[in-house]
Amino acid sequence: MTRHLLKANCKTVHLGGFSPNLEPALTVDSGDRIDIETYSGYYVADKAPPEFLTPEFLDICQNLPTNRKIGPGPHLLTGPIYVNNAEPGNVLEIQIEEVYPSLSVGFNAIRAGWGVLPEYFPESKLRFISLDLEQRTAEFPVGSGAKIPLHPFFGIIGVANPEINRSSIPPERYGGNMDNQELQPGTRLFLPVSVRGGLLSVGDGHSAQGDGEVNGTAIETSMKGTVKIILRQDLFLIFPFAETPTHVVIMGFGRTLDDALEMAVKQTVYWLQTFAGLKEEDAYVLCSIAVNFRMTQAVNNPQKGVHGMVPKSILPEVKILDRLM
Repeated sequence: MTRHLLKANCKTVHLGGFSPNLEPALTVDSGDRIDIETYSGYYVADKAPPEFLTPEFLDICQNLPTNRKIGPGPHLLTGPIYVNNAEPGNVLEIQIEEVYPSLSVGFNAIRAGWGVLPEYFPESKLRFISLDLEQRTAEFPVGSGAKIPLHPFFGIIGVANPEINRSSIPPERYGGNMDNQELQPGTRLFLPVSVRGGLLSVGDGHSAQGDGEVNGTAIETSMKGTVKIILRQDLFLIFPFAETPTHVVIMGFGRTLDDALEMAVKQTVYWLQTFAGLKEEDAYVLCSIAVNFRMTQAVNNPQKGVHGMVPKSILPEVKILDRLM
């Protein structure tokens, strides 16, 4: 098992989407760890304060090759990472070991026509927000004394599918722009593989975000982190799910929040049948009496997100999650 360092530069990042045709930035084996670097803010660099603009980031903004600009999304993603022996139908288990801001500043943007209340906030607005990395807080509004705790995570962890130049904005069964704040260090994320090698990419660092991400962005932040990748040839998944220290988190996506909720409930019923051995109807009842369904994000057109939080404490004493170890 090897530990790799994947820096973000013009040869290792791509902009705006996913593609099966991208040359891998790194090739790994199952069980390898990757120390990974990501940058955020490609489209706001010209308005950013000096502390946001590292030489490496500026080089990306000014010199990223055209063949690394592959979709209409705003996200810079590091990757793709090719996992040896990964084939369609397999699953990648991504163990998230560490995530932390690499700079003491992030940004929040209201984009015209986006967010939950576009008619009430029709003008684009950009704010750069200082981060107290020692105290792990951000004061907002500035001077108010309100301290927002930092809970850094990667908003995008996703694999490629056969679609060429797919936008980085909507999440789907391959993961992508899930914007799920439950994906903290200590979590395992499971993604179905659609193309050979998986072609995993990571980015869209968030230092703090509420469920819903209602104005369209979090505190968007350049990040560093460590992940371990395990190739799972013993699992079959339709949709992604994650395991935190306390919960199983099951994702659903749809064009409306109603559609996303329906998909999240269906996938939770499926998960409880498959991994907890429950009958279908019993799993549906359990979803109603013990599972919390939360709005993940309501802004990533055309796919909204809802996730089900299944407490591990209610699951049978036989450690069903051992099947996922």
